[in-house]
Formats: sequence, C-alpha cells, structure tokens
Amino acid sequence: MGHLLIINPNTSASVTDLLCRHAQPVAQAQGWQLRAVTARLGAPYISCEASYAVAAHSALDAWAAALAVPEPAPQAVLLACFGDPGLLALREASPVPVTGLAEASFIEARRLGRFAIVTGGARWAPMLQRLAQQLGYAEALAGIHTVAPSGAEMAANPLAARALLAQACREAVAQWGVQSVVLGGAGLAGQAALLQDTVPVPVIDSVQAGLRVLLGGQAPAGAGRSAAGFFTRWQGLSPELQALGAAP
Repeated sequence: MGHLLIINPNTSASVTDLLCRHAQPVAQAQGWQLRAVTARLGAPYISCEASYAVAAHSALDAWAAALAVPEPAPQAVLLACFGDPGLLALREASPVPVTGLAEASFIEARRLGRFAIVTGGARWAPMLQRLAQQLGYAEALAGIHTVAPSGAEMAANPLAARALLAQACREAVAQWGVQSVVLGGAGLAGQAALLQDTVPVPVIDSVQAGLRVLLGGQAPAGAGRSAAGFFTRWQGLSPELQALGAAP
C-alpha cells in the first residue's frame, strides 16, 4: 500500500477535513493510505499575493514537519491549494512525485482542448494566469472567471455557492467556447459533480484531478533525489526545515 501525503497550505483545519472527505474514498479504492497535514503558519485561506507568497513557505514547512513524524514516508505528495504555492520548490526537494491542484487540473483539461477556470476571489485571476504561463499552459487557458465570494466563503455555504458557480461555468463556456471548465479551489471539492448536469462541457474538480494525476503516475518527474532535502542552508526557520537544509 502506498502512502499519500496531502498538504493544505491554508491554516484552516476545516479545509483539510473537506479534502480528506473527498480524497479518502479515491485513495482507499486504489490501495493508498492517506495522510493530510495543515499549514502551521500563514492565512486561513489564501486569497491574495501576500498570502500566496507566505503559503509557499508554509507548504514547505508542513512537508518538512510531516517527514519528521515517525510514520511511513510518503510515496506521493499532493499540494492541495488551487494555485500550487511552492510547487516547484517542493518538487525539487522531494524524492517522490509531487503535483498541485492547479497543475493537475491543467494536465487533464488540456487533453480536452482549450479550457477556462472558474474560482472564487478576484485577486486570483492574475495569479492563476501567471501560474499557467509558468507551467506551460497559457495557450490552452482561454480565460479565468472569478466570482466574488472566496473559496472559504463558498465552502462555508456550499448550497448558496452552487447556483453561483454553475452560472459562472455557463458564462465561461458561452464567452470563450471552451471544451472544459476547471472548478478551482480546495474549498470547492465535490461541487463539480453536483453542478455538472447544468453545464454543457465537462467540469473538472481540481481535487479529484490532483488525485487522478498523482495516483495515476502522470505527475511531472521531480529532481530525482534519493532523499528529501534542499540544496541550501537555512537560517531562522522551523527545526524541521533546518534539518532538511544542506550540510554546512
């Protein structure tokens, strides 16, 4: 049985619980044991450039803290924030496959053609556009449709969010003529399946996409390290991060 580590770089334990509820059946069905950890520092829900920058640190810190616990080492890591803060740094430092919710969704959506993103929080639009460019999906991404409530707000009231998200997905299809819509956000886990019947193209759940890509062996190759660790020495960070730094 493989061991899957899910990292929630938000500090909200409720988001981690939501992720586990949706990820556990998938992981268990494929013979994986699931472990989820919540960021020890940062924002309750990432929603701006500053919280995103801190989340990259918190993701690495959460990963290092998870490795320090005497449990079976993970064979795969899912960075569970739609925006993937710290993804490339985590992949560089990890000896096992790593992907994030956004990257995995991009991988799946591009196979269907051009796609749009629907997510919560207006400040996410330029951040996600930049991420798509960085990861090589800018040409396939037709547009980003944000709704006013944040992912955290929609997770707190999923019934009220559903109609809003469905309308946003239909508007994205009408505006850009896309072949799929990515419903992005850890807090939106499970919503895609509930509104699919009202949208004329496939709606991709970012959490499910992350699990499919990672557990299906489709995640981009990492740095090929034999053990977890960084290429640099640290100063003033958590003991767990310090321990994974380069030797003096």
